Amino acid sequence: LLFAMGLGTTITFASSHWLLAWMGLEINTLAILPLMCQSHHPRAVEATIKYFLTQATAAAMLLFASITNAWITGQWNLEFMSYSLPTTLVTVALALKIGLAPLHAWMPEVLQGLDLTTGLILSTWQKLAPFCLLLQINPSNTSLLLILGLASTLVGGWGGLNQNQLRKILAYSSIAHLGWMILVLQFFPSLTLLTLLMYFVMTFSLFISFKVNNSTTINSLSMSWSKAPIISSMVPFILLSLGGLPPLSGFMPKWLILQELTKQSLAPLATLAALSALLSLYFYLRISYAMTLTMSPNILLNALPWRLPSNQHTLPLATTT
Repeated sequence: LLFAMGLGTTITFASSHWLLAWMGLEINTLAILPLMCQSHHPRAVEATIKYFLTQATAAAMLLFASITNAWITGQWNLEFMSYSLPTTLVTVALALKIGLAPLHAWMPEVLQGLDLTTGLILSTWQKLAPFCLLLQINPSNTSLLLILGLASTLVGGWGGLNQNQLRKILAYSSIAHLGWMILVLQFFPSLTLLTLLMYFVMTFSLFISFKVNNSTTINSLSMSWSKAPIISSMVPFILLSLGGLPPLSGFMPKWLILQELTKQSLAPLATLAALSALLSLYFYLRISYAMTLTMSPNILLNALPWRLPSNQHTLPLATTT
């Protein structure tokens, strides 16, 4: 199944024909579905069905848009998206595929039903193929991308504030970061790729840290000092980096994106995006506070775990972090 996922993404990467690109996305979706519901838990099955329905809808929309484009222009190449209707349809379909606001509602629900490893694949690898297509079609409809991007940064900020579940918080964080990438996509595509890469690295280390701690709620994080003390002291750095706090590396893409937006004389938009990053920063701070700054036995919200010697390899994790 993992091989098929890789194959689907590679087909989309290599394709210059709309049908082939669509086929790659479909293979990708079909390969991850069994991985999502392998635990046979009702929540996992529910999440899988939700994911399947949204991805199928998006893929059908994409196919419809590419057929419309072929009908108007008479050819199937990805580069020739000169008409606004098919281009807008494709952009909306891909936005639904990666979970940009206001088409984001499936993302937190689906991620909440999965275990952390599959959630990691969903937050990182599954974003690659649609992004590749978005970069290639280079939508002429500038305002649509800006609206999607700004809505995503705001929704990603507001949505995560009220959450206690780590996976939902990570889903909203993913929506916010994708919004930042989409904002700058048409002005500076290579900066979008840099942001995507930085986001992958930070998300990877965060998911793996939570997996080592075996924690899915903020409350259970307060016990991580007894399980993995080094990781507990490292995770706030990842979180603040995700929030985009200087001098951490997550600040770099945000700074460059704000600079690019001001160069394009979109200063009000840049201001709004920067303010929405503060909302995200608030809930990252909340997690880091729960993880490192509270002396757990004094505010015991859950039972202490047995302090058995850990058999998990923390050295590769520390290097990743």
